[in-house]
Order: sequence, then C-alpha cells, then structure tokens
Amino acid sequence: MESASLTSLGNPFPCTSQSPRYRCPSEPKKIRLACRRMASPLKATCEISRRKAVSGMVVLGAAASCIDPLAHLMPAQAAMPEPDVIRYRKLDSGVILEDVVEGEGPEAREGDLVQFNYVCRRANGYFVHSTVDQFSGESKPVTLPLGGEEMIQGLKDVLIGMKAGGKRRALIPPEVGYISETLKPIPEEFGPRRSLLSHAKEPLVFEVQLLKVL
Repeated sequence: MESASLTSLGNPFPCTSQSPRYRCPSEPKKIRLACRRMASPLKATCEISRRKAVSGMVVLGAAASCIDPLAHLMPAQAAMPEPDVIRYRKLDSGVILEDVVEGEGPEAREGDLVQFNYVCRRANGYFVHSTVDQFSGESKPVTLPLGGEEMIQGLKDVLIGMKAGGKRRALIPPEVGYISETLKPIPEEFGPRRSLLSHAKEPLVFEVQLLKVL
C-alpha cells in the first residue's frame, strides 16, 4: 500500500530511484560493493524523508477533511441568542473601545472627578506604563476631572459612561492622544514618562478600570 501511494505522488524525491551510477557495471566487484554501501545510507535517508512527507500530506488532508464536518455544528450555534451588549464600538473621535466589565452605580459624566487605574501598551502589545505594579500589585490610581483640557481626549471618551468597578479596553488614535506633553495621565518618573511620550504619535491601547466617581 505504501509503494502505491508513493507512486501516485510522482516520486517527489528522485534520490529514492535506482540510480545506474551505483550499479557500476563496468567496474570490478569490489568497487561495485563499495558503491552499494555508499548508496544504502543515502537511500535509507531519502526513504525516511519520503515517509515523513507522505505522513505530513496525510495529516494535512485529515485536517482539511475536518472543515466540512464542523460545518454541521453551525446551525446549532446559530440558534444561540445574540448578546444584548455590543462589545466593540467606534466613537466619533475614532476611539475603538471594548466593554470588559460593566461595573455598578451611576455612570461617569463629563465634569465628574474620577479615580482610575490604567495600563498603557503600544498597538503591538509592547508595555509602556501602568499605575499597577506588575510584581507587587501595588497601585497608584490617578484622579482627574472629566472636564477641561487636563486629560487626553481619547481617554476622557473612554471614561465617560463607565461605572465604578467597570473595565474597558480601548485603542486611542494619536489625534486624540498625547498631542501635548502636558496632558495627563502621564508618569512622574523620567524613564516611563520618556517612554510614553516617545510613542505619542502612534495608536495606544489603554486598559482602564474605574475605581470611583467622586
């Protein structure tokens, strides 16, 4: 059965065929024996490679054949009710946000004083800054008003409508991000501050947890 399968592949490894150069018909018997010894390891190696190739093709074929059977499960999944809350949405400012945890209590509105923790990353996931220490878990929450020009506009848009204990993840474009070095939140330490401002001209991902609406 294996040889039939290999024949149908058109022999993708030519070194497995019987090569006349290893028969050495015009050479003495000792030389022919030496040639056969040289050919045997090469043939065995190529035979293993050929079996691996066939085995890989069989696995790929089996994986492809699983696509159709899985399609029979789709009607059952389609019957599930759609969620009432849209997790991702794009705001007029260009901010794309996701509601992770809804929270409880009244919603934060423009002009409110809010306290929150955040983690800031680049769009590729590279860590930039956080108010929560990654090792000790100690947090230094930020308290800022949702009015005026003190906070970056993109983060203000994220916080408005949140409830205490709620969490949101948002992609903030640079146009509503750190367009000025005086905007907050920003680290007090020189190193993290410099790191954050060095990425001010690219989209940033903020994970925000609202602690209190003061």
